[in-house]
Amino acid sequence: MLVLRYSPASPYARKIRIAADLLGLAERIEIVAADAADPADSLRRQNPLGKIPTLILEDGSALYDSRVIAEYMDHLAGGGRLIPADPSARFTALRLQALGDGVNDAALLIRYETFSRPEALRYGEAIAHQQGKIDRALDALEAAPPADAVDIGHIAVACALGYLDLRFGGAWRAEHPSLVAWLENFARTIPAFETTKA
Repeated sequence: MLVLRYSPASPYARKIRIAADLLGLAERIEIVAADAADPADSLRRQNPLGKIPTLILEDGSALYDSRVIAEYMDHLAGGGRLIPADPSARFTALRLQALGDGVNDAALLIRYETFSRPEALRYGEAIAHQQGKIDRALDALEAAPPADAVDIGHIAVACALGYLDLRFGGAWRAEHPSLVAWLENFARTIPAFETTKA
């Protein structure tokens, strides 16, 4: 059996859990919580970066990060299901995944800066820089919400929006009505979006 080391709040782990469900692989994966901040957690031996998600294969080796895990799972499911084989569709999906993951990267940096540091040590310019990335990505997605069949890009964007809801109170929603409608449709279509919610 495969083992997914994860945290319930991680948007990257959520992406993998949704992908596993859509690919029909969820029953083959044991979900095991990890504490990336705990030096005693076996995660650091399984993944030298100590990051989640990490997928432990049946031979004991590990795959990381979420992009590599998603590619592996798509391969296990026969290929071309969430990461299209056709080059045009493939790179559209991978670009969308990079956009969703990039929103998560920026949001996590803001979260670390505002949650982990004392207020006097917070670096406002760094926060604004990361917020600019999020704002531009959301504006691009509002202008052209993800289209066509669900792929890894759609999942990544949905997880990014879910993370913004979780950690930042959904402030993005007020100025992005088309994206809100897209996410509501995604959630209706993909039940795993709700069942993986932190």
